[in-house]
Amino acid sequence: MSGSSHGHTPAAWTGVIIAFIGFCIAGVFMVAAQPLGFWAGMVVVLLGGAVGGIMRMMGLGQPKQNHPVHQVAGEREPAGAKG
Repeated sequence: MSGSSHGHTPAAWTGVIIAFIGFCIAGVFMVAAQPLGFWAGMVVVLLGGAVGGIMRMMGLGQPKQNHPVHQVAGEREPAGAKG
């Protein structure tokens, strides 16, 4: 996927950073045996996904039509086909 900008958008970075912070919070409270703090960290993880999704809907994510995974197979020659 050379040249792909998959994941290099403000929406992706923001969502992942918030989720990572939530994961760290949950990990600290899990070791400290504090269930309420653990679940608070898990809420922050979910918040990261929601923020990333909202930012994508606002146009700060990568549009689907530019992503190589979303190409239709009929648009290119099948693998191994010799013309």
